[in-house]
This record gives sequence, structure tokens and C-alpha cells, in this order.
Amino acid sequence: MKKTKVLVVEDERIVAEDIKSSLEALGYKVCSIVATGEDAVKQARRYKPDLVLMDIILRGKINGIEAANQITSLYHIPVVYLTAYADKNTLQQAKVTQPYGYIIKPFTDRELYSNVEIALYKSRMERKIKHLNAVLRAIRNVSQLVTTEKDPDRLLKGACESLIGTRGYHSA
Repeated sequence: MKKTKVLVVEDERIVAEDIKSSLEALGYKVCSIVATGEDAVKQARRYKPDLVLMDIILRGKINGIEAANQITSLYHIPVVYLTAYADKNTLQQAKVTQPYGYIIKPFTDRELYSNVEIALYKSRMERKIKHLNAVLRAIRNVSQLVTTEKDPDRLLKGACESLIGTRGYHSA
């Protein structure tokens, strides 16, 4: 069975290595550890992880919130924040990116595991819902074609095009 890939974005190396050890002990594969928001976006594109664990305060030009926003909008990868900051302002900024979790440091392996599992489950369910919606749209399009199209060849072609369009959504 394929191990779940996690990208760790943490600018404190000792903390990052501790997170990596915890994740690996829980059965996950850490595909990369990066310390900047810019590298997080690049590595998300490169590795296509199943999940990103993101610190908020990072080195570099963009913080974890901006990096998370780019990763979710460009690659549709779920992000769980892992941060020492829980003030009202930071939470308000983070909420806008629709994170799949928010873990406050210091954390336990149990907190890490439960947040990762819930985030992965939610992500899988959202992909399934998108796939089912695409299938329903295709069925509706085919149904409309059946009632309006008289030419059997064009009917078959239109039905195939509608159904092929649902391939882009894969259920996990």
C-alpha cells in the first residue's frame, strides 16, 4: 500500500526533524522539508504531496498563510497549519485559506495523527463529491441530448464527450 506523502514546511530545523520523526513513526512518508513559503509552493508542485503541514511564520518573502493559499488554489492540496500562533488576528488570516486543520505547538503525536487523518479523509470525500457531481452533470447532459438530438451518430458522440469529461475527477 502506498504511504501518504506529507510536505513539512517549518523554518526551525530541529522542530522540522522532530515533526518528520513523528510523521514517519505514524506511518507517513515525508517527501520534503522546506523552510520558506516560496520553496513550499515549488515542492508542492514537484512532489504533489497528499498533505502539507505548514508553519505560519517562515523565512523568505511569503509567509505560511500566503504559501498555503497558493498551494491550495494551484494544486488543490490540503494544508494543516502547525504553528505556535493562535492569536485572533493570525486565526482570522488563516481561516480565509480554508485549512484542513490548525495544530498549536507544542503538540502531541496523537494531535498530529488525528489532524492529519481528518484532513486526509476530508480531502478524499471532497474529491469524491466533485467526481459524483461531474458524473451527474454528464448524465444530465446525456439526458438532454437524448431528448433533443435526432442523429444517432451525433447523439453517441455528444454522450461520449460528456462522460469522458468526468475522467478528470478521481475518487480516492
